[in-house]
Amino acid sequence: MKWVKFRLKTVTEAEDIIISALYDIGLEGAQIEDKVPLTALEKEQMFVDILPDGPEDDGVAYLNFFVEKKDDGSLELLGEKTDEGTVLARVEEELAELAQFMDIGEGSITVEETQDIDWINNWKQYFHQFYIDDILVIPSWEEMKAQDKEKLVLHIDPGTAFGTGMHETTQLCIRQLRKYVTPQTELLDVGTGSGILAILALMFGAKHAVGTDLDICAKEAVAQNCAANGIDPGQFELMIGNLITDKAIRDAAGYERYDIVVANILADVLVPLTPVIVKHLKKGGIYITSGIIDNKEQTVTDAVKAAGLEVLEVNYQGEWVSVTAQKR
Repeated sequence: MKWVKFRLKTVTEAEDIIISALYDIGLEGAQIEDKVPLTALEKEQMFVDILPDGPEDDGVAYLNFFVEKKDDGSLELLGEKTDEGTVLARVEEELAELAQFMDIGEGSITVEETQDIDWINNWKQYFHQFYIDDILVIPSWEEMKAQDKEKLVLHIDPGTAFGTGMHETTQLCIRQLRKYVTPQTELLDVGTGSGILAILALMFGAKHAVGTDLDICAKEAVAQNCAANGIDPGQFELMIGNLITDKAIRDAAGYERYDIVVANILADVLVPLTPVIVKHLKKGGIYITSGIIDNKEQTVTDAVKAAGLEVLEVNYQGEWVSVTAQKR
């Protein structure tokens, strides 16, 4: 499949307005390129695993719009046939109108033809094998080095479900799991994503794991990652649903069943989740949380204590926090 890319050079302050204006003429799904750093709140909301360091913000932004090119060379916008020249003229007209009342920067446009964009494989330029302490995390497209043959190895590829082990919050949880997992451990992984925490807990020797997630994409990701790491499907049960609001999911998960519950989720979710989790933990059970930006630490520890749990540890990595508690 071929696409025509309309690439606009503008300023970051004009991004949203230009995208909105061009949406009205049929250009959808803008790809934004700028150097604006993520705020702490945006990092918490996006919860991204792989984020390469970028240069300092210079206020410049590029907006890329892709329109499919048909076999006869025509384009289609808003259900009507058109061509590159007509689309370009419409874009220039919209930009000229916007420039009358706001700064749109250079406002230049380039047009080029491109082939299908392989978004999943584009992650490969950022994701390479790395270590979490003595654990080697390696994607399928890289070769293991001879000196790593004796290490604990986690095989995982970036995909549509969150979790590669690169994010600080994931690493905080991994270290706590390694500390508390025993051969008798029944584990509940809330917001399991790619299944990385449950899979590593099983590799550490846990007896059985249950994962819950809101996203149906977790189903395929967990199956693929279990297969890649030699995990018996019978050891890892996955449920799609909301443990906080769905009683059927809570009933299926089981009450006072788990030795460890791990939840690598946003702080604002941990607050309502924690009193629910207490009912699923065995007496003496361990509750491992992360996904907490540093200014939300008190919010989570207060919620943990309010639920009747005892805080055992608070650990830090970068601007992220992990709170570990126990049900007495």
